[in-house]
Amino acid sequence: MNVEIEDLHVGYAGRDVVAGVRLLAASGEIAGLIGPNGSGKSTVLRTVYRHLRPAAGRVLLAGTDLRSLTAAQTARQVAALPQERGSDFELTVHEVVAMGRTPYKRAFAGEDRSDRETVAAALAAVGLAGQGARRFAALSGGERQRALLARAFAQDPEVLVLDEPTNHLDVRHQVELLTLLRAQRRTTLISLHDLNAAASLCDRLHVLHAGRLVASGTPREVLTPRLLAEVFGVRAAVTDHPLTGDVLIAFDHREAPSTAEG
Repeated sequence: MNVEIEDLHVGYAGRDVVAGVRLLAASGEIAGLIGPNGSGKSTVLRTVYRHLRPAAGRVLLAGTDLRSLTAAQTARQVAALPQERGSDFELTVHEVVAMGRTPYKRAFAGEDRSDRETVAAALAAVGLAGQGARRFAALSGGERQRALLARAFAQDPEVLVLDEPTNHLDVRHQVELLTLLRAQRRTTLISLHDLNAAASLCDRLHVLHAGRLVASGTPREVLTPRLLAEVFGVRAAVTDHPLTGDVLIAFDHREAPSTAEG
């Protein structure tokens, strides 16, 4: 399922925080949103999972305007892992993950065998097999992150919207998460601060700066020394990863950035 964002404008307190953004996540593609803090990444993603209503522009799912769908119809197609995540659920891990089945249930309907199997598979996918009986509030930050990702998987969506999903994860679980997302091959919109992770994971990158889209393309097309200096304010060399051949960014931690390099 394609996700297209057309001329998106979102404002707070009378000013645009996102202005004229156009971007695409093609069917089965992982599209990354990168940019400095405050560049508008989370705001764009919130419009896709309907937490925000844009002042202008459209979000299209397979060519259908998101605003023409009911909340239930959207929930069957789009699952989100936002940055603002609850941590005080007085629920078990299984119960939290089972919330992902809600769009498919009638009011007050109980959990059936298919739901239980889906929840178990989602927990196993994120490395929490056998942990369903634990209290969600007792989990570590990284475990909560993985449980909430399992909830998104249990929703069985066409589209995943993930806002900084590697936050709170140690290196091993970051690598496992990125490997899992590649294997899923669902249409995915994801924001990441780790540019090397974005280069490795994403088929396409969209760069936001001050609420505007400033570059789009493959990681190799987008992640140039000039862009890294101009947008992120860092001096860096771009080379090939010795193990994977992906783009690898080597940051200079000693000198100020220069925008003169191409």
